[in-house]
Amino acid sequence: MKILKSFSSLVALVLTGCVGNMNPTGGNSSPDYPYFITTEPMMVKKIMVPKGTKLTYDEHFFVSGEQSHKMSEKRLTTIKLPEGQFINWGGVPVYEIYKFFNSEMRGYSVYADFSKLSADKKTKFSELWQSCSNDIGITIKNEDDWSFNKENIADVESCSVLYQRYFKDDAKQQGFLNEMLTELRKVNTK
Repeated sequence: MKILKSFSSLVALVLTGCVGNMNPTGGNSSPDYPYFITTEPMMVKKIMVPKGTKLTYDEHFFVSGEQSHKMSEKRLTTIKLPEGQFINWGGVPVYEIYKFFNSEMRGYSVYADFSKLSADKKTKFSELWQSCSNDIGITIKNEDDWSFNKENIADVESCSVLYQRYFKDDAKQQGFLNEMLTELRKVNTK
């Protein structure tokens, strides 16, 4: 019995020490995700990105850090444009797009730089977006298209943490996101 008690105490001590240092990525440092820096302008997820854009991918066995070539777009998690550059996404200057972390959700978050948006280019959609944050979450039908393709956009999932579809019973949040989606649909991209 004494041996069992000692063994139980030892196991509890070891587990307590491990739990305090647990990192969900498997170590005490962030993973070295594979990435590629574009060497020329190219089409990525139906978006033309400039030279110097950083494309980051899911973890992959035996592949980490900078890569010498573009990897499969199926594994793409992030498009980050070079410092000071942006793409036009729904009439808004955007510098970064992140695939949703939750693999059960089809979509991405879009990050805007509203200081680059001139007053004459503002729309009701951009004003709503700017009023809550610089990022919005977009759910999509086809995961191969991250462009501002209104036919592919299923919904505005969130605007920062202030407004989220997750809170179905919150009429204010749902109303704001419904209005954003309506205004997104009105944006003329021509």
